[in-house]
Amino acid sequence: MTLQNWTDAILDRLETVGTRVEIADGATLFAPGAYGEVFLILRAGIVRVEQTSPSGRTVVLYRVGPNDSCVMTTSCMLSNIPYSGFGYAEGRVTALAIGRDRFNDLLATDAEFRAAVFTAFSQRIVELSEVIDDLLLNRMDQKLAQWLVDQSWQGPDIHTTHQRIATELGSAREVMSRILKDFERRGWVGLKRGVIHVRNLPALRRHARLDAV
Repeated sequence: MTLQNWTDAILDRLETVGTRVEIADGATLFAPGAYGEVFLILRAGIVRVEQTSPSGRTVVLYRVGPNDSCVMTTSCMLSNIPYSGFGYAEGRVTALAIGRDRFNDLLATDAEFRAAVFTAFSQRIVELSEVIDDLLLNRMDQKLAQWLVDQSWQGPDIHTTHQRIATELGSAREVMSRILKDFERRGWVGLKRGVIHVRNLPALRRHARLDAV
């Protein structure tokens, strides 16, 4: 989900006070324990934000796209608390970097900047609450793993769409897409348009039965 809060007028002004940075594919932008010192607005590329539990289970919280900002970074900049999750570049990322002092100055003096920051922040919090409900409370990742196991009796290629799966499992397409992307990153499935290729059926079976262990 890309939020459209950073208008061309704001971005043009920020280009004069920020610094363009290039981030390599796969690079770690932040990790738990680090403090936020730079506010980033993506101009190109994707940043995946995820959290890992003490047991090692990883949940993708959201992705930051072009002309979007990271709610976790905003929270860290505002509260001066360390990051609790990881941020990874998916592909090459171009971003506009604004240091902490300049960020605070803009919040105090630029009403349009301030409104964009807090609007993006509040919109992402709503999305995060949906992710938490689906992934942590309802364990939708386990439900999807079991669904893939059930469907794979016909063979490794499951011909369907993310929307059809979401309808069957009573969730949202965006949630299904996030979980499937995570499964793909783990090497459990391969994703093509209209096809999910099951690569590691035993891993999916184990994941579906985590609560029974």
